[in-house]
Amino acid sequence: MSERPDDRLPEPKMDAASLFREEIFTDRKAGIIRVLVPVKTDGSPDASRKTVYMGEAQMYTTMGALPLSFELEGDNLAGAVVAYAAAAKQAVEQAVREIQEMRRQASSSLVIPQGPVGNLGPGGVPGGGKIQLR
Repeated sequence: MSERPDDRLPEPKMDAASLFREEIFTDRKAGIIRVLVPVKTDGSPDASRKTVYMGEAQMYTTMGALPLSFELEGDNLAGAVVAYAAAAKQAVEQAVREIQEMRRQASSSLVIPQGPVGNLGPGGVPGGGKIQLR
């Protein structure tokens, strides 16, 4: 008897000790700030853990919009709003660096092996083997 593929997949489990209530704030121009308020399993605030502030923005590329997500420093919403611009700029710069690195890796992974000097293909064109990707 064979196993069903879905029987082999790990079961996603929620971590009851790491629950957050999410609140979303936006200026409808620059982006979104997500406020993640730590809560206990009964939904009450968990004062033993720190509130997390996450910024979200989009960077437009020739392939379409690229979503960016980044953590914001701050002890409250006002601090997160102040930190948003610098963090968004840093996230865009990081995304640009990563895109450039992926392009560089993609362009350097094409290898056309050289055949022996005397190896002429049909019509006298040198044979070079097959194109290989690393």
